[in-house]
Amino acid sequence: MSHAIRRFRPEDRDKVIAFAATLPEQDLLFLSRDVREPRVVAAWLAAIESGEIDSLVAEDGGEIVATAALVRDPLSWSAHVGEVRLLVSPARRGAGLGNDLLQGIFMIAKERGLAKLTARMTVDQAASIALFEGVGFRAEAMLKDQVRGADGQSHDIAILSYDSARVAARHAAIGIE
Repeated sequence: MSHAIRRFRPEDRDKVIAFAATLPEQDLLFLSRDVREPRVVAAWLAAIESGEIDSLVAEDGGEIVATAALVRDPLSWSAHVGEVRLLVSPARRGAGLGNDLLQGIFMIAKERGLAKLTARMTVDQAASIALFEGVGFRAEAMLKDQVRGADGQSHDIAILSYDSARVAARHAAIGIE
């Protein structure tokens, strides 16, 4: 299956909402807002416009099959940190699409001069955790009962981080540029 990765544009709003509606609720729990809601996607687009979020989409046959976002607050004490959010269609998992999007996010983070990236996900998302760890993220914290699904059940959230300087030093030590 092929896909094209590009920036999320305002005309993608309805396609992103349709994509989000196909995802299991478990996939959305780590997000602070429900991206199946048009108002939330409108706020997402406004944050892109204001420069607080950079976002990519993967498109195949005119449909959005994955999204990635790099969220930052340039006015905060943590302006050097960006949060990575990644959503991939269940049908497209395991084929490298998530990795391709993460590589795009790394390029954007470097352009933005970010020193650290974080990612949150529910602890039972073993494949997602493995994907992030495979590109250099490390477990940093776990928040017990941090989110509740529509069924009222609580879930723990894992927080992973990527320290650009630490990874660069490790790469230099083994001869990778």
